[in-house]
Amino acid sequence: MTQQTRPPNKPTEDRKLLRTKPYADTSFRDSDAWRALRIMGEFVEGFDSLAELGPAVSMFGSARVKPDDPSYAAAEELAATFARRGITVITGGGPGIMEAANKGAAEAGGVSVGLGIELPHEQGINEWCNLALNFRYFFVRKTMFVKYAQGFVIFPGGFGTFDELFESLTLVQTGKIDHFPVILWGSSYWQPLIDWLADQVVGEEMIAAADLKLFRVTDDNEQVVRWIEESFVEAADADDAANAAEGGEESGEAAEEKRHQRHRSPE
Repeated sequence: MTQQTRPPNKPTEDRKLLRTKPYADTSFRDSDAWRALRIMGEFVEGFDSLAELGPAVSMFGSARVKPDDPSYAAAEELAATFARRGITVITGGGPGIMEAANKGAAEAGGVSVGLGIELPHEQGINEWCNLALNFRYFFVRKTMFVKYAQGFVIFPGGFGTFDELFESLTLVQTGKIDHFPVILWGSSYWQPLIDWLADQVVGEEMIAAADLKLFRVTDDNEQVVRWIEESFVEAADADDAANAAEGGEESGEAAEEKRHQRHRSPE
Protein backbone atom coordinates (compact mmCIF):
# COMPACT_ATOMS: atom_id res chain seq x y z
CA MET A 1 0.00 0.00 0.00
CA THR A 2 1.11 3.58 -0.57
CA GLN A 3 -0.06 7.02 0.42
CA GLN A 4 1.08 8.56 -2.84
CA THR A 5 -1.54 9.98 -5.16
CA ARG A 6 -1.74 8.16 -8.47
CA PRO A 7 -1.06 10.47 -11.41
CA PRO A 8 -4.10 11.20 -13.56
CA ASN A 9 -4.74 8.75 -16.42
CA LYS A 10 -2.23 6.20 -15.09
CA PRO A 11 -3.83 2.72 -14.91
CA THR A 12 -3.95 0.91 -11.59
CA GLU A 13 -1.73 -2.14 -11.05
CA ASP A 14 -4.81 -4.39 -11.07
CA ARG A 15 -5.85 -2.99 -14.42
CA LYS A 16 -2.37 -3.55 -15.87
CA LEU A 17 -2.31 -7.10 -14.49
CA LEU A 18 -5.66 -8.07 -16.00
CA ARG A 19 -5.50 -6.39 -19.39
CA THR A 20 -5.15 -8.60 -22.44
CA LYS A 21 -4.08 -6.02 -25.04
CA PRO A 22 -1.56 -4.68 -25.60
CA TYR A 23 0.07 -7.84 -24.37
CA ALA A 24 2.28 -7.56 -21.32
CA ASP A 25 6.05 -7.78 -21.53
CA THR A 26 6.97 -11.44 -20.88
CA SER A 27 10.72 -10.91 -20.56
CA PHE A 28 10.36 -11.19 -16.76
CA ARG A 29 10.25 -14.98 -17.20
CA ASP A 30 13.95 -14.94 -18.05
CA SER A 31 14.93 -12.99 -14.95
CA ASP A 32 16.75 -14.55 -11.98
CA ALA A 33 13.92 -13.52 -9.66
CA TRP A 34 11.44 -15.54 -11.73
CA ARG A 35 13.86 -18.46 -11.94
CA ALA A 36 14.08 -18.46 -8.14
CA LEU A 37 10.30 -18.84 -7.95
CA ARG A 38 10.38 -21.61 -10.55
CA ILE A 39 13.11 -23.41 -8.58
CA MET A 40 11.08 -23.08 -5.40
CA GLY A 41 8.07 -24.48 -7.25
CA GLU A 42 10.07 -27.53 -8.35
CA PHE A 43 11.16 -28.18 -4.76
CA VAL A 44 7.57 -27.86 -3.52
CA GLU A 45 6.23 -30.20 -6.20
CA GLY A 46 8.95 -32.73 -5.49
CA PHE A 47 8.42 -32.64 -1.73
CA ASP A 48 4.64 -32.89 -2.09
CA SER A 49 4.79 -35.76 -4.58
CA LEU A 50 7.40 -37.89 -2.79
CA ALA A 51 6.61 -37.19 0.87
CA GLU A 52 4.62 -40.41 1.33
CA LEU A 53 7.28 -42.76 -0.01
CA GLY A 54 8.40 -45.47 2.35
CA PRO A 55 11.86 -47.06 2.35
CA ALA A 56 13.47 -46.39 -1.02
CA VAL A 57 16.60 -46.99 -3.06
CA SER A 58 17.84 -44.87 -5.95
CA MET A 59 19.22 -46.88 -8.86
CA PHE A 60 21.53 -45.31 -11.44
CA GLY A 61 23.24 -46.44 -14.62
CA SER A 62 23.72 -45.75 -18.29
CA ALA A 63 20.84 -44.60 -20.50
CA ARG A 64 22.61 -46.33 -23.42
CA VAL A 65 22.30 -49.90 -22.18
CA LYS A 66 20.08 -52.08 -24.39
CA PRO A 67 17.57 -54.68 -23.16
CA ASP A 68 19.83 -57.53 -24.30
CA ASP A 69 22.69 -56.35 -22.05
CA PRO A 70 23.23 -58.52 -18.94
CA SER A 71 23.24 -55.43 -16.72
CA TYR A 72 19.75 -54.51 -17.96
CA ALA A 73 18.40 -57.89 -16.83
CA ALA A 74 20.25 -57.62 -13.52
CA ALA A 75 18.81 -54.14 -12.82
CA GLU A 76 15.30 -55.33 -13.70
CA GLU A 77 15.61 -58.36 -11.42
CA LEU A 78 17.06 -56.34 -8.54
CA ALA A 79 14.34 -53.70 -8.73
CA ALA A 80 11.66 -56.40 -8.75
CA THR A 81 13.18 -57.90 -5.60
CA PHE A 82 13.15 -54.50 -3.90
CA ALA A 83 9.52 -53.98 -4.87
CA ARG A 84 8.45 -57.36 -3.53
CA ARG A 85 10.06 -56.39 -0.20
CA GLY A 86 8.16 -53.10 -0.04
CA ILE A 87 11.12 -50.94 -1.09
CA THR A 88 10.44 -48.12 -3.54
CA VAL A 89 12.71 -47.83 -6.59
CA ILE A 90 13.73 -44.35 -7.72
CA THR A 91 15.51 -43.69 -11.03
CA GLY A 92 16.19 -40.84 -13.41
CA GLY A 93 13.22 -42.02 -15.46
CA GLY A 94 15.18 -42.44 -18.70
CA PRO A 95 16.02 -45.43 -20.91
CA GLY A 96 18.68 -48.10 -20.33
CA ILE A 97 19.37 -49.11 -16.74
CA MET A 98 16.76 -46.64 -15.50
CA GLU A 99 14.08 -48.22 -17.68
CA ALA A 100 15.10 -51.68 -16.53
CA ALA A 101 14.80 -50.74 -12.87
CA ASN A 102 11.44 -49.02 -13.35
CA LYS A 103 10.15 -51.99 -15.32
CA GLY A 104 11.20 -54.49 -12.68
CA ALA A 105 9.61 -52.49 -9.87
CA ALA A 106 6.39 -51.78 -11.75
CA GLU A 107 5.83 -55.35 -12.90
CA ALA A 108 6.39 -56.57 -9.35
CA GLY A 109 3.64 -54.24 -8.13
CA GLY A 110 5.93 -51.76 -6.40
CA VAL A 111 6.30 -48.01 -6.44
CA SER A 112 8.37 -47.13 -9.50
CA VAL A 113 9.51 -43.51 -9.41
CA GLY A 114 11.03 -41.65 -12.37
CA LEU A 115 12.63 -38.26 -11.82
CA GLY A 116 13.17 -36.93 -15.33
CA ILE A 117 15.27 -33.98 -16.43
CA GLU A 118 14.91 -31.58 -19.33
CA LEU A 119 17.69 -32.49 -21.78
CA PRO A 120 18.26 -31.60 -25.43
CA HIS A 121 19.17 -35.12 -26.55
CA GLU A 122 17.26 -37.64 -24.43
CA GLN A 123 13.69 -38.86 -24.67
CA GLY A 124 11.08 -38.35 -21.98
CA ILE A 125 10.24 -40.48 -18.96
CA ASN A 126 9.95 -44.20 -19.66
CA GLU A 127 6.59 -45.95 -19.63
CA TRP A 128 7.32 -48.02 -16.51
CA CYS A 129 7.13 -45.17 -14.00
CA ASN A 130 3.93 -45.12 -11.96
CA LEU A 131 5.05 -41.96 -10.20
CA ALA A 132 6.82 -39.52 -12.53
CA LEU A 133 8.16 -35.99 -12.14
CA ASN A 134 10.05 -33.88 -14.63
CA PHE A 135 12.58 -31.24 -13.57
CA ARG A 136 14.24 -28.29 -15.26
CA TYR A 137 17.08 -28.03 -12.75
CA PHE A 138 19.61 -30.76 -12.02
CA PHE A 139 20.24 -29.70 -8.44
CA VAL A 140 16.55 -29.89 -7.51
CA ARG A 141 16.29 -33.37 -9.03
CA LYS A 142 19.47 -34.52 -7.28
CA THR A 143 18.07 -33.36 -3.94
CA MET A 144 15.08 -35.68 -4.45
CA PHE A 145 17.34 -38.67 -5.20
CA VAL A 146 19.11 -38.25 -1.88
CA LYS A 147 16.30 -36.97 0.34
CA TYR A 148 13.86 -39.77 -0.44
CA ALA A 149 16.25 -42.74 -0.74
CA GLN A 150 18.16 -44.57 1.93
CA GLY A 151 20.73 -46.06 -0.40
CA PHE A 152 22.20 -45.91 -3.91
CA VAL A 153 22.80 -48.82 -6.25
CA ILE A 154 24.98 -47.73 -9.14
CA PHE A 155 25.26 -49.78 -12.31
CA PRO A 156 27.81 -49.11 -15.07
CA GLY A 157 27.32 -45.73 -16.64
CA GLY A 158 28.90 -42.53 -17.92
CA PHE A 159 29.34 -38.98 -16.68
CA GLY A 160 25.83 -38.69 -15.21
CA THR A 161 26.30 -41.92 -13.28
CA PHE A 162 29.74 -40.80 -12.08
CA ASP A 163 28.19 -37.53 -10.93
CA GLU A 164 25.66 -39.34 -8.75
CA LEU A 165 28.33 -41.70 -7.44
CA PHE A 166 30.80 -39.05 -6.35
CA GLU A 167 28.14 -36.73 -4.98
CA SER A 168 26.79 -39.52 -2.79
CA LEU A 169 30.29 -40.39 -1.58
CA THR A 170 30.94 -36.73 -0.78
CA LEU A 171 27.72 -36.48 1.23
CA VAL A 172 28.62 -39.59 3.22
CA GLN A 173 32.25 -38.54 3.68
CA THR A 174 31.26 -35.10 4.98
CA GLY A 175 28.57 -36.46 7.30
CA LYS A 176 25.64 -34.88 5.48
CA ILE A 177 23.85 -38.23 5.32
CA ASP A 178 24.02 -41.25 7.65
CA HIS A 179 23.49 -44.99 7.17
CA PHE A 180 23.56 -44.57 3.43
CA PRO A 181 25.01 -47.53 1.53
CA VAL A 182 26.57 -46.80 -1.84
CA ILE A 183 26.79 -50.04 -3.83
CA LEU A 184 28.53 -50.41 -7.16
CA TRP A 185 27.13 -53.24 -9.29
CA GLY A 186 29.51 -54.77 -11.82
CA SER A 187 32.97 -55.43 -10.44
CA SER A 188 34.72 -55.73 -13.81
CA TYR A 189 33.45 -52.31 -14.84
CA TRP A 190 34.25 -50.51 -11.60
CA GLN A 191 37.52 -52.19 -10.64
CA PRO A 192 39.78 -49.95 -12.80
CA LEU A 193 38.26 -46.88 -11.13
CA ILE A 194 38.73 -48.44 -7.69
CA ASP A 195 42.35 -49.27 -8.50
CA TRP A 196 42.96 -45.67 -9.58
CA LEU A 197 41.38 -44.36 -6.37
CA ALA A 198 43.48 -46.74 -4.25
CA ASP A 199 46.77 -46.18 -6.08
CA GLN A 200 46.73 -42.62 -7.37
CA VAL A 201 44.23 -40.74 -5.22
CA VAL A 202 45.01 -42.39 -1.89
CA GLY A 203 48.69 -42.57 -2.83
CA GLU A 204 48.84 -38.81 -3.26
CA GLU A 205 46.81 -38.33 -0.08
CA MET A 206 43.88 -36.69 -1.82
CA ILE A 207 41.55 -38.97 0.15
CA ALA A 208 42.14 -41.26 3.11
CA ALA A 209 42.44 -45.01 2.69
CA ALA A 210 39.37 -45.32 4.92
CA ASP A 211 37.32 -43.44 2.32
CA LEU A 212 37.48 -46.50 0.08
CA LYS A 213 35.19 -48.18 2.61
CA LEU A 214 32.41 -45.70 1.86
CA PHE A 215 31.23 -47.93 -0.98
CA ARG A 216 30.91 -51.62 -1.75
CA VAL A 217 31.20 -53.57 -4.98
CA THR A 218 29.35 -56.71 -6.04
CA ASP A 219 27.87 -58.68 -8.93
CA ASP A 220 25.34 -60.41 -6.68
CA ASN A 221 21.79 -59.03 -6.45
CA GLU A 222 21.08 -60.99 -3.28
CA GLN A 223 24.09 -59.39 -1.65
CA VAL A 224 22.83 -55.95 -2.65
CA VAL A 225 19.47 -56.62 -1.02
CA ARG A 226 21.13 -57.90 2.17
CA TRP A 227 23.33 -54.81 2.42
CA ILE A 228 20.37 -52.49 1.88
CA GLU A 229 18.18 -54.24 4.42
CA GLU A 230 21.02 -54.35 6.95
CA SER A 231 21.41 -50.60 6.52
CA PHE A 232 17.70 -50.14 7.23
CA VAL A 233 18.09 -52.07 10.48
CA GLU A 234 21.16 -50.04 11.44
CA ALA A 235 19.31 -46.80 10.74
CA ALA A 236 16.33 -47.93 12.82
CA ASP A 237 18.62 -48.94 15.70
CA ALA A 238 20.35 -45.55 15.52
CA ASP A 239 16.98 -43.78 15.64
CA ASP A 240 15.92 -45.86 18.66
CA ALA A 241 19.17 -45.04 20.41
CA ALA A 242 18.73 -41.35 19.68
CA ASN A 243 15.16 -41.41 20.99
CA ALA A 244 16.25 -43.24 24.12
CA ALA A 245 19.04 -40.72 24.72
CA GLU A 246 16.49 -37.92 24.47
CA GLY A 247 14.34 -39.69 27.05
CA GLY A 248 11.31 -40.14 24.82
CA GLU A 249 9.78 -42.41 22.25
CA GLU A 250 9.20 -41.69 18.61
CA SER A 251 7.13 -38.54 18.18
CA GLY A 252 3.49 -38.86 17.25
CA GLU A 253 4.18 -36.90 14.07
CA ALA A 254 6.92 -39.32 12.97
CA ALA A 255 4.73 -42.33 13.72
CA GLU A 256 1.90 -40.82 11.70
CA GLU A 257 4.23 -40.26 8.76
CA LYS A 258 5.25 -43.93 8.81
CA ARG A 259 1.61 -45.03 8.76
CA HIS A 260 1.03 -43.06 5.57
CA GLN A 261 4.12 -44.21 3.73
CA ARG A 262 3.50 -45.71 0.32
CA HIS A 263 4.88 -49.23 -0.25
CA ARG A 264 2.84 -50.49 -3.18
CA SER A 265 2.13 -49.27 -6.68
CA PRO A 266 -0.65 -46.66 -6.90
CA GLU A 267 -3.91 -48.15 -8.16
